Amino acid sequence: MRKKNRLSLAQYKEGILSGDRIILSRAITLVESNLQEDNELSTQLIDELYPSTGNSIRIGITGVPGVGKSTFIEYFGKYLISKGKKIAVLTIDPSSQKSGGSILGDKTRMNELSQDKNAYIRPSATGDALGGIAHRTRESMLLCEAAGYEIIIIETVGVGQSETSVKGMVDFFLLLMLAGAGDELQGIKKGIMEMADAIVITKVDSGNENAARKAKKEYENALHLFPPNENGWLPKVELSSAVDGEGAQEVEKLINSFIKKMKENGFFDHNRSQQAINWMHETVHQYLRKNFYNTPVIKENLPKFEEDVKSGNQHAVKAALELIKKYKA
Repeated sequence: MRKKNRLSLAQYKEGILSGDRIILSRAITLVESNLQEDNELSTQLIDELYPSTGNSIRIGITGVPGVGKSTFIEYFGKYLISKGKKIAVLTIDPSSQKSGGSILGDKTRMNELSQDKNAYIRPSATGDALGGIAHRTRESMLLCEAAGYEIIIIETVGVGQSETSVKGMVDFFLLLMLAGAGDELQGIKKGIMEMADAIVITKVDSGNENAARKAKKEYENALHLFPPNENGWLPKVELSSAVDGEGAQEVEKLINSFIKKMKENGFFDHNRSQQAINWMHETVHQYLRKNFYNTPVIKENLPKFEEDVKSGNQHAVKAALELIKKYKA
């Protein structure tokens, strides 16, 4: 971001608190920037806005490719807006490992929702961030909360570690699955299902009802075999069809029931607090990693150590420890 395009701290704060979507977008671009001056300003902005955050319901949504995440989110989002809610959708597109580029096509895939004044959709690229989420997703979420959005939806890439990462920043984690795609439990990681607070079977359109009911029963049986969640919640399974306009009301009731129970048993606040602690540690790790590789002595010596490891003259662990010694010297 060029300096002339950067607003003042007061302008960002006033614009976000007034719900200005253009300034909100510029603020998210600010927090995603790698420039040192932008990082300093965005940290100040988050600090100023922090008292105005935390009032939304944070929902993570993941699913296998082709399950229709964007279609479900648009349908579900439009339903929530019809109930008087303001929603923000943070969609994470995978970056190319070769070019670093990203499709960022969710505004196209959610065309109707993106045009609604009570919805805000922000696509971001993962870049080199682990976990299938953009580097500054948490900060973006806080900015959306400060701007008055009551429900924040984070759509994951749905690969690798994305489920674990998003689970660690939301209140409710929703797993979308398809029916009639072979053995329903084949290839489904047990860990992903254990993390889910609910499973929604999508694309339950005309002619697919029997397969959907069968899949629903199989998932329910599988979920009962898992150890009880520490929060006391037994994950539920629902059906959804964006084409037939079914499932949104049931999913909303399910989420509301979950949030109500979590607040009653104290787990809602406990979960938020633990997530904040984890965020602190992750920030420390990110800072140290960035600082390590940007240190002149590491930049100078890294190519030689890489070549030694590549040629077999030195094993990786010893090389890493030698680099750390140079860094600490």
